[in-house]
Amino acid sequence: MAGTKQIKTALISVYHKDGLDELLKKLNEEGVEFLSTGGTQSFIESLGYKCRKVEDVTTYPSILGGRVKTLHPKIFGGILGRRDNEGDQEQMKQYEIPAIDLVIVDLYPFEDTVASGASDADIIEKIDIGGISLIRAGAKNFNDVVIVPSKAEYGVLLDILEKKGANTDIEDRKMLAGRAFGVSSHYDTAIHNWFTK
Repeated sequence: MAGTKQIKTALISVYHKDGLDELLKKLNEEGVEFLSTGGTQSFIESLGYKCRKVEDVTTYPSILGGRVKTLHPKIFGGILGRRDNEGDQEQMKQYEIPAIDLVIVDLYPFEDTVASGASDADIIEKIDIGGISLIRAGAKNFNDVVIVPSKAEYGVLLDILEKKGANTDIEDRKMLAGRAFGVSSHYDTAIHNWFTK
């Protein structure tokens, strides 16, 4: 089928873990390799699944109090690399950049933190940088990558996996990319509104 891509490696970086276990179970059954950081990695391993550390790929630990974890060329190259572009593929090989076929993100709860009456310092720490960047990168490269931009889409991906296994069509990926930019737009609008209140 034209435009069909197989999910082999998934990068998972989520704030809310609820609802993720069912998705992980299905992805594991389909032989998908997991790549993650910190709390998400611990959660995946607690369910008995193998999970490669992002820092094993990047050779950098999580730094600046967790502000920088996934922001690295080996991660973003793996998401943004075009599978049908010879130059991209040569560079991915040259710099040992692993292809990432699925990105699952659930952003820091910025709006909930504002609503809780938290301090400005706490609110600022809930402005997600890595997560929003992963969402935008995955959505931009929907031709090759599946993006799940919030826990609201876990069920959407699960439905695709139940019907097609670890294979997605271009229509599936474009639909999820559209949702991803919706999540990104809503999130940035909430941050903008807080700054300009």
